[in-house]
Amino acid sequence: MAEESTSEQSGADTGARGGRRKALTVTAWTLTAVVLLGGAGLGYVWFKLNGNLKGVDIDAALGTDRPEDVDNGSMDILVLGSDSREGPNDKYGSAGQSGARSDTAMVLHVYEGHEKASVVSIPRDTLVDRPACERTDGGGTAPAAQRVMFNEAYRVGGPTCTVKTAEAVSGIRMDHYLEVDFTGFRELVDELGGVEITTREPIRDRESRLDLPPGTHTLDGEQSLGLVRTRHAIGNGSDLGRIQLQQAFIKALVDQVKEIDLFGSPARLYDLADTATRTVTTDSELANVNDLLSFSKSLRAIDAADLNMITLPVEYDPADGNRVLPLEAQSAMVWDALRQDLPIPASATADSAGEEAREKTEGVVDGS
Repeated sequence: MAEESTSEQSGADTGARGGRRKALTVTAWTLTAVVLLGGAGLGYVWFKLNGNLKGVDIDAALGTDRPEDVDNGSMDILVLGSDSREGPNDKYGSAGQSGARSDTAMVLHVYEGHEKASVVSIPRDTLVDRPACERTDGGGTAPAAQRVMFNEAYRVGGPTCTVKTAEAVSGIRMDHYLEVDFTGFRELVDELGGVEITTREPIRDRESRLDLPPGTHTLDGEQSLGLVRTRHAIGNGSDLGRIQLQQAFIKALVDQVKEIDLFGSPARLYDLADTATRTVTTDSELANVNDLLSFSKSLRAIDAADLNMITLPVEYDPADGNRVLPLEAQSAMVWDALRQDLPIPASATADSAGEEAREKTEGVVDGS
């Protein structure tokens, strides 16, 4: 895509697009934070950490008009990154920008046995049919809309509308919801002591404030945000290319979390757990430490090598090069495979714009 835009306008907003880069990895980081919590004995600070968590009662809000809840041992989680400009996040947006959007959305499918998972990234600019949703501003019901950007759902109706839209697009019921914002991601990476990555090519992007020569780097939180915001410095400068870069970073992050000896420093363990629980928003079923720990422990066996990460098969919209459209037959292959708890066939992503972006950016960044 040549330019970024707001949810309702096709015009570019340079400041806004600079602020929204990080969300895909930001949200995927939520998974990593939860995995990290799963290895920790947090009972001694249960009340403090439990009070940090924020929950959204998705089930009560959506009722029974949802896809069938398939009971085959698998699990589907909508992992979201929001680009709210409130509080410390305001420095990542342009002057006067308000509200929040789901800059990044991924459907995480954990297979039966919880030893492997697939991640499907939904580009923020994907044009979809949004169902009717209750507005978060108290303005009643927003009528259903056709050919609107996926991230508009969050602006209109927050997490509940985003889950409803994801379920309408995929035909898959989301078992859980996880969200993290810009500042939370930065703080979590800093608490981890940074993330080590290797760049095969120089990455210089003025908008994301990143300048990395080829070589191995330990990125702090701010640099990590810069990396996952970068798009102009790689591939064809599109959001799709940025998604590939973010996915490489996520795998490095997951592997690094696995290698940390959390029990060696109780103070560090507490700081990390405190940061993670303060910066994550979940569905109400996970909004207490006991359930979050149980959930995270169920994911502990999954390493980066066990993650199959793809971008939803899309093509550029002939009417607007800043938008993408789902390839219907190939997208159906993706969702059908996950619904049946099967691996996503390679043919599902063949010849898609996301696959083209992956080929152009492959190898630019490697994990440690």
